[in-house]
Amino acid sequence: MIAITIDPIDVAAAMTYLQSDQAGAIDLFLGIVRNNTQERPVDRLEYEAYDRMAITEMQKIADEAQQRWPIIRYAVIHRKGILKIGEMAVLIGVSTAHRADAFEACRYIIDTIKKTVPIWKKEVFIDGEEWVNAHP
Repeated sequence: MIAITIDPIDVAAAMTYLQSDQAGAIDLFLGIVRNNTQERPVDRLEYEAYDRMAITEMQKIADEAQQRWPIIRYAVIHRKGILKIGEMAVLIGVSTAHRADAFEACRYIIDTIKKTVPIWKKEVFIDGEEWVNAHP
């Protein structure tokens, strides 16, 4: 399951998808909009994406993870648009037979997405705004 959406992320639907009789572990990473960055008060985040390329890159990352760890199922969902404090921006989920593989694969996926996928984040502060993690 790979998606970019303007809609709120449905954690329950992702969990249902990740469940399998072969899975002894499900690891979820939920990225939430917080109210500050480096002690500057955040009003909101604005995400933009080159959807087609971002989905292709996220699929590539998930495929790489599946080659490195025995992943049974994965979910990679990223929001775009305007997100308020407390809203979920990203969900990464991995199911595996054992917890160590799930933890490692989940971390690999989110860390690699943040470095390589064309999703851009603008932090909007009370006193200005700033683009962060601006990569291809």
